[in-house]
Order: sequence, then C-alpha cells, then structure tokens
Amino acid sequence: MKLTSIALASAAVGLAQAGPVTKRAISDADILNYALTLEHLEAAFYEEGLKNYTQADFVNAGLKDPFYANLQEVGKDEQSHEAFLTSALKAAGASPVARCSYSFPATDAKSFASLASVLEGVGVSAYLGAAASIMNETYLTAAGSILTVEARHSAYLRAALGEAPSAQPFDNPLDFNEVYTLAAPFITSCPSSNGKLPVKAFPTLTMTSTSTAMTGSQVQLMAGEGMNSSDASGLFAAFITVTGPVWAPLTSNGSGKYTVTIPKGIAGQSYVVLTKGNKQATDDNIVAGPAIIEVGQKMGAMGSMTTPTSSMTGPMSSTSPSKSASSTPMFNGANDKKVGLAGVTGAGLFAAVAMLV
Repeated sequence: MKLTSIALASAAVGLAQAGPVTKRAISDADILNYALTLEHLEAAFYEEGLKNYTQADFVNAGLKDPFYANLQEVGKDEQSHEAFLTSALKAAGASPVARCSYSFPATDAKSFASLASVLEGVGVSAYLGAAASIMNETYLTAAGSILTVEARHSAYLRAALGEAPSAQPFDNPLDFNEVYTLAAPFITSCPSSNGKLPVKAFPTLTMTSTSTAMTGSQVQLMAGEGMNSSDASGLFAAFITVTGPVWAPLTSNGSGKYTVTIPKGIAGQSYVVLTKGNKQATDDNIVAGPAIIEVGQKMGAMGSMTTPTSSMTGPMSSTSPSKSASSTPMFNGANDKKVGLAGVTGAGLFAAVAMLV
C-alpha cells in the first residue's frame, strides 16, 4: 500500500467522527467505504435532480441563472469525490462499495434545492467532525481540501435560498453514527456484495410543527418508534456545537413527544439529540436524533445580513420562508462573471427535510 494512496484515501475520514473521540473496532477500509457510501448518495442525488428538473424549472422557482449551471458544477464535484474515493480504495487494495438505491423526497425544483442545501450542510458537519480523529497532518490537509469545497457548496445554496451563507462563526461537527442516522433514511437497498458498515442509526427525531421557532421559545419534538420506552426518563436535549453540547430544558408529554426550549448561542444549520443525562452527548447515551434545526439570519432585500431578534428552528425539518430577493453578487462558475441571484421561499424545505429523519 503506497503512502500517497493512504494519504489521499484518508481525506474521507472527514465523514467519520466528531466530538469526543470514541475508539471503535473499525478499519480504515471500513471508514473509507462509509465515506464512499455517503459520496455515492450525494452524487446520485444531484444526478437525479439534474435529470428531473430543467433550467426553466429552477428559474420558475425563483432560482435564476446561473443557478442551474452552478448546480451542475456542484454535482460534478460530488462525482469527483466519489471517483476519488473509489480509486483510492482500489489503490489501497480494498474493495470499494457500489452505489445503493435511493429515495429522495424532493418533489420539485425548489424542494430539491432546499434538500441540497441541507445535505451539503450535513456534509460540512461530517467532515468537520474528522478534525479530532485525524492525527496525520497529510491526512488532515486532504480532508480539509474536501471540507472547504463542501462549505462553498453549502454557502452558495444557502444564499440562493435567501439564508445567510455564513450564519455563525463556527460550524457544528457530527460524529460517525450521527451522520449515518441522517443518511440512512435515503438508502432503500444496497448490493449484496457491499459489506455491512460498522455503524448504527439512532432512532429518529422530528419536530411536530413546521412553524418558525424563536430563540427562547418552545418547540415540540417527536422520537421515532425505534426509541426504547425505557429511555423516556432522565432525558435531556443536547444541541451540538464545536465546543460541546448546549443543554436545553426537555419536558416529556408522553407518547414519545417532548417540549424543548431553544437556547441562545445556536445559529445556522444546527443539530439536537436526546440524551440520557446531561454530562455528555456520545454514542453511549444518545437515545434519539440528531434532528436538524435551522436557526438563523436571513438575507435582507439588498443582500445585507439581518440578525433577527429570534431564531428559527425545526429538527431536520426547519427553515422559515425567505422574504425577499437578494441582490448580492454571486460568482457564476459557468460564465466567470457575477450576477444577482433571487432568493426563494423555503417552504419546500419543510416537507423535504422532515423526511430526512
């Protein structure tokens, strides 16, 4: 196995870990194939969307040119990541997993773009989670080179949808099982030749309403059927951040429903999990989630950032409608010029993202 192959392949480790490092009986090949599974999903998602929706569909949805051309470039980037990991695994003497079959909940161009924004945000959080576990500087640089591209994708899509491209000064890391929990619902079946990944999905967590949630207000969460009834007592809500969990009050309403208060200090695409106790949020005590919560700023009519007095939230299901078109110049990757890009409402995200968990 060549050192260069190992260094390149290890870029995918960015999709594996986050937060406090927990040792797992998992090989490098397992981690890389896990990452390839996620890259397969992203590449397939863009291929499907670009096949199902035309340039006119995106323009009619308020996503004016050059959005479609830029979306094509994003899709090509994901294909490059997919090909890169496949080649790296082969060069390392490992057997790369093949693509699975997928089911994506997008129903039109607008909901497709909204779901793309969520997926790219998850990708950023997943790669960021690698920082604590990558010891080799070469590997860390390789992972970082993919992370920065995913972050550019995320910022561009957020701006296109009328959301703040950079909603907070720090992004939130996700660990191995947390990322898999968010990805698993899209996977309907995989080839029998694919080895089983040494990961698990936690029970799902969703918000029962798609209405905008404000900082300091209460929202309703519902845990999936996979959550053991014996886990219902002594639970807390942990909002994941780079410096550790931000704990929030949690009240059980019975039948797997809970009320949580959105804490201060949470912004942008954020994640909340239910935990046993409030000392840590790790694989050992997470009982449901993560749910994705969009808390943050919206772009003003002239492209300026506006900081709302309250935040928006909705586990794996929230983003409030955009209000006005943004005139912020956007780089046109296709024609190498700058143009204005109109914002669109985020209503499609409610339905699409709710199905992610």
